[in-house]
Amino acid sequence: MLRIAWRFKSANLLALLLVSATLYGQSAAPANPSPPQQSGSTANPHGNPGIATKPTGNESGELESVLEQLDTAADGFHSTQADFVWQQYQKVVDETDVQKGSIYFVRDRKGTQKGTQMAAEITEPDKKYVVFSDGTLRLYQPRIEQLTEYTAGKNREELESFLVLGFGSRGHDLLKAFDVKFNDYETLEGTRVAKMQLAPKSQRVRNIFESVVLWIDPVRGVSLKQQFFEPSGDYRIATYKNFKLNNKVPADTFKLKITSKTKIIQPQ
Repeated sequence: MLRIAWRFKSANLLALLLVSATLYGQSAAPANPSPPQQSGSTANPHGNPGIATKPTGNESGELESVLEQLDTAADGFHSTQADFVWQQYQKVVDETDVQKGSIYFVRDRKGTQKGTQMAAEITEPDKKYVVFSDGTLRLYQPRIEQLTEYTAGKNREELESFLVLGFGSRGHDLLKAFDVKFNDYETLEGTRVAKMQLAPKSQRVRNIFESVVLWIDPVRGVSLKQQFFEPSGDYRIATYKNFKLNNKVPADTFKLKITSKTKIIQPQ
């Protein structure tokens, strides 16, 4: 619990880390006692790729091509749905927690109050719901009848930018917050993806995660795989498949169905 509290205090602007810290810190017994293996790569998942260096030559040209494709994809991106598998490796105990479910993103670029919306329904091993809407991140745990709410406040735009990392975000926007390096093209789930290494420019962010690797389809603007490396040696691997792009997502997807018995917590 101390680990969870520290992360929420230190990273309350980073929705992705908020979600993973809460879910994995309170999950059931580990489903896999060994570290998750990289799909589509022979690299050691323990190996942090480190700080991205400035691309040169062909790398620079390939990176620019990918960023331009992501910009184009972002212009036509409105929503996506996908199935996910989240694996969180904890070095101190050498264990991996696995969670599965479905995720939904809706991006509103018209500047309305709704802005970016995200919902994740975790189905295994325990039912949990995570919703980000109207600038507030909510975690609902039906089993213990508890709803935890975190408000982004004036940092909403920053939070949203991390929330949609690799899901409809503009390619050149990545350069504002990360040093970005193009590694290579790979094939995942029959799709050609660009493997990109991101190193946060902000020291505050690097204190939470040192680097991020994205396996992203630049044509559709969605990540099929992501890996987040933390300074502690922990890391998180997320894989996504069965995408449904720009389908209408029902409005009630972002509304939690709590009960009169639900306890609501709003950490400061």
